[in-house]
Amino acid sequence: MPGIAVNVAVLQEGKILLTKRDDFQVWCLPSGGVEDGESLAEAAIRETKEETGIDVKLTRVIGVYSRLGGLPDVHAVLYEAMPVGGELRIQTGETLEVDYFSYDELPEDISFGHVKRIEDAIKGAQGVSVRQQIQFTGKPAFSRKEIIELMDQSGLSPREFYLQRISDAEINEVIEVGGLWLSRSKMNK
Repeated sequence: MPGIAVNVAVLQEGKILLTKRDDFQVWCLPSGGVEDGESLAEAAIRETKEETGIDVKLTRVIGVYSRLGGLPDVHAVLYEAMPVGGELRIQTGETLEVDYFSYDELPEDISFGHVKRIEDAIKGAQGVSVRQQIQFTGKPAFSRKEIIELMDQSGLSPREFYLQRISDAEINEVIEVGGLWLSRSKMNK
């Protein structure tokens, strides 16, 4: 059964908050799984605080993203949020770095699937549903545990392993529901 996760696009003054993952050492939105007894919104607020040190107020639902094939399947709800407190800090075992990036100076090494999510957040999407299909040429799908074992055996750094694995993949993104595109001026009201 696919997992259920949340992603959070914390936007502030033309910048977006990203975390560098500990496992694959690539950048992504604050993210994580939804725990038992927790709503999606509660998970988004908790995960952002845990991974970044920032308290947030959720401001809109951007969309739903289904990552399917080649990696463990997951359905993620992406929220936009604004910071309301806290201080930037890393979460040992989860994040190596936490920083705000201007929209036109994003890092190159961003986790698969998060590029589209970041673009949608920056461009003002609302109510989109996206199927993100990944297919590895000649490679079967693996569980997260098996991927980590392969990475450990590869002799590559986590970042090199991840980027090499993704470079061998065919990635197909299909917008299943187009949603709305809000202008920045409407979003800031």
